[in-house]
Order: sequence, then structure tokens, then C-alpha cells
Amino acid sequence: MIVSRLAASEYALAGKTAVVTGASRLRGIGAAIAISLARAGVNVFTTYYRPFDKLAYKQNDPDEAELIVEAIRAFGVKGEGFEADLANENSPCEIFDQAEKRIGSADILVNNAAFDTPANIFSLTTDILDKHYAINVRGAVLLCAEFARRHDGREGGRIINLTSGQGLGPMPESLPYAIAKGAIEALTVSLSATLIRRGITVNAIDPGATDTGWMSDETLADFRVNSPAGRSGVPEDAARLALFLASAQSSWITGQILRSRGGA
Repeated sequence: MIVSRLAASEYALAGKTAVVTGASRLRGIGAAIAISLARAGVNVFTTYYRPFDKLAYKQNDPDEAELIVEAIRAFGVKGEGFEADLANENSPCEIFDQAEKRIGSADILVNNAAFDTPANIFSLTTDILDKHYAINVRGAVLLCAEFARRHDGREGGRIINLTSGQGLGPMPESLPYAIAKGAIEALTVSLSATLIRRGITVNAIDPGATDTGWMSDETLADFRVNSPAGRSGVPEDAARLALFLASAQSSWITGQILRSRGGA
């Protein structure tokens, strides 16, 4: 897996600890972020949820979550994983309890985990809406709250949310997902004002269309022809930006939705 080539010392992250949710697939954005942080000297605690992966990725290897943890440890840092369903209201507290017990108090939170199932206005159901809210909104908000409560107020706290391009154009066939991610952008802006004086910055990454294994050959060919960059995004694109936002170099940046979309 390709990760940032910049020297770890440039980020001043060695010895810090991160919680990265939704790191269960080697080709995923969560894995790329977790491994990039580990390469910069960060201890990384990942979360994953196999039942969703089995549903969304029919051929997903259930051992990939463990392989990601092994890849983290290969950089000489602490790496641990924990299976957690963010639809469970107790999960945020359990995640930080386990992280503190197994690798230490978190300096960085990356809210990458998300639930998505296609639905438009005519196929929406209460259950679909509730699942998107419980995981993508409530779960992320409670993780932010738990992180903020436990942070000691020192400069260097980082919350990095993953969002989408729902504000740049319509997503009619992913309506509940677009609604939920819109809420995450609103959370990012408002929460940043509360937490900046506690030493925590809050930003969000919109990685654009990213090839994490879901794109068909036809879709990839279309990107090569029609996208400004001549390709789709790859997980490492988002990971490089997350690494910067986690670092001391980003300390004056907060409340921002950063578009890493190759000009699209």
C-alpha cells in the first residue's frame, strides 16, 4: 500500500495516539489514513464492523481488519483494533475506554466510519433514515463529544471528519447519505468554535469519488477521459490530507471543509 513519502519528522506526530473509525478494508480510506498516521509515528486504534462490510462488499475478507492492525504495528508503533457498531449508543464510550486501556489517551479522532445504502425520495423508509442518522450523525457526534470530554486541553487535539460532495451537486439516489453528510459539515463548522480554546481543531475532508473497490472498469475509464485529473481519487489522496490536518502544521486551520477532489 502506498503511503506518504514525506519524512515523519516533518509532521511532529511521533508518540501521539489516534482513533480511526471504519478501518476494515485494506483498500479503504480508513486503512490508508491509519497506516499513514502510523508511518508518521502515531499509535493507532482502529474500529471496524464486519456485518456492514459483508453486506456492502460481498467478497470482503473478514481478516482484513487484523491485517490493517498488523500493517500499523510494522512501523514500530502501537496498533489495536476493536469491533464496534456505531448504531449502538454506548459504542463511543466503549471505543475510547478500549483505546485508553490498550494504547493510551487519544490526541486525534478520525470519523471515517459511515453507513450507506442507496435510496431516493420514493424508496425511503423510516428504517433507512434511522440507520443513516444513528451511525453517520449520532455516532460521529457522540464520538466527538467523548473525545472532547477526555481531551486534557493541550494544543494538538484534532478531530477530522470525512464528508462527501453533497453540497456541490445533487445525489438523488443516495438521499439519506447526502442528508447525513450535510449534517457532518454543519457539525464541523459549529463544533470548531467551541473546541478551539480547548486545543482542538475540527475539520472535514471531502475526498470526492474515491476508488476503494466499488468502481467498475467503465467508471474508471470515464474518469480517465472526463475528470480534470484524468483519474478517480484513491484512498492515499485523502490520507495525505488527513496526515497534514493531524499535524502541528495545520494548527491555524479549523472549521473548514477541505475538498480533495482533483479539480472535480
